[in-house]
Amino acid sequence: MSAPAPLHDLQALLAWAQQSGEDAHARALKALIEENAQLAHARQVAEAANEAKTRFLANISHEIRSPLNAIYGYAQLLDRGDADTAGKAASVIRRSSEHLSNLVESLLDMAQVESGSLKLARAPFRLRAFLEQIIAMLELQAGAKGLALTLDCPPGLPEFVRGDEKRLRQILINLLTNAIKFTDHGAVTLRLHYRNEIATFEVIDTGIGIAAEDQERIFSPFERAETGDAPRAGVGLGLAITQALVQIMGGDIRVESTPGKGTRFVVRLMLSKPLMPPADPPASRRLNHYLGHKRTVLVIDDDEAQRALLKSLLEPQGLRVLDAGNARRALALAEEAQPDLVLLDVMLGTDDGWQVASTLRDRHGPALRIIMLSGEAGSAGAAHPAGPANDLFVTKPFNVDALFDCLAQQLALEWPAEPAFSSAAANADQAALPARLAADAASHLASIEQLVKIGHVRALEAEIAALAALGQEAIPLADQMRRKLDDFDLPALATLARGARNP
Repeated sequence: MSAPAPLHDLQALLAWAQQSGEDAHARALKALIEENAQLAHARQVAEAANEAKTRFLANISHEIRSPLNAIYGYAQLLDRGDADTAGKAASVIRRSSEHLSNLVESLLDMAQVESGSLKLARAPFRLRAFLEQIIAMLELQAGAKGLALTLDCPPGLPEFVRGDEKRLRQILINLLTNAIKFTDHGAVTLRLHYRNEIATFEVIDTGIGIAAEDQERIFSPFERAETGDAPRAGVGLGLAITQALVQIMGGDIRVESTPGKGTRFVVRLMLSKPLMPPADPPASRRLNHYLGHKRTVLVIDDDEAQRALLKSLLEPQGLRVLDAGNARRALALAEEAQPDLVLLDVMLGTDDGWQVASTLRDRHGPALRIIMLSGEAGSAGAAHPAGPANDLFVTKPFNVDALFDCLAQQLALEWPAEPAFSSAAANADQAALPARLAADAASHLASIEQLVKIGHVRALEAEIAALAALGQEAIPLADQMRRKLDDFDLPALATLARGARNP
């Protein structure tokens, strides 16, 4: 028998062992070959993941630096007192901040998905109104590229369905913004089918399409389809998060695409009908000074801007606000001023907010109310011997109305509120719109009603300006609307628009 092949050639060595009747050696060699193949595959997967993360870091660096550069540049212009650019600066800073906020939310969502800690809500919401709001949010983005953005809903939809409205909005916005991003001509359509409590959403575009070999890969974190043209913005998390959310909600997602012709994403989810329609939420009201004796609030945060923000929110409501940037100053102020409530950030630079809370509880007892603030929703401090050191936990960024509700609950505050805006009162002194302008104004008024729902200030300003441009008789109504917008009294603005459409 001929000599065996070189030892490094395991396949040849295995063949030699099998021919020689060395069954035990053959089995060992076969197991070794399989193990080597598995290790080689694992190495390839790890190298691909590292390459994807490297690309992700390069992409996210660009995504972060671009808006930061815009914020920094315009902030310097404002600091120099350049009044001519103030309006544009505010707009750019707001849009750039929203972009950064969305980016952070995506990263946090991905972390929650991977850790299995993402929680879903189930609450009733109006289905058609929900979809119309999403379309209204993205119409300007599509219009800027010359694209038609349409909503295709069948008749007979239930008014209310139950589900996680926030996560469903995130899914559909991710798919629609992707469709707009990768479509240069034509249209993007959001289509809904609803049967037996199963909602099937289709996002259809006439864009560049996705190659067959990319259609599975695009759902992996940090991956992006190769477009073959100029780079498109994004970090490669949107579709990975979308797929994870759909699966967590018990649904499925698939993609159909032809390069050069377009793409269709299909999402199927159960959205059940509630047994009883929910009550309408109470109308929002504007707060005044609370009733009763003056209360003192101590704000503890190492970020001066955060302290200034809280002071600017609380002082106009009649609260006495003290602030401290570190643990030593905070404990001294608390001893001196004996505050009624503390708003305490968890992360205080080198100090531990939970330890500060525990010390405050030991020194001042349960009479001192302590609300912890943190950008980490899952933060938790060490247990205090007498129970939790804090009374409430509020996650940043917080809703202002929700924060006021927390203060009212903890301090037993009573705020006299202005009555909700009355349609009849609004119509009583509303500037009249002449009949000859009604037809031309109808589309602007309808747009204002829709934009109010999402708080799109720049678009509202543009629609009011277009209304004023219709003629001299429209200017008084436009002026009234501008005043409401300046006050950010959006319910009153909507009432003015409805009153003008239906005098």
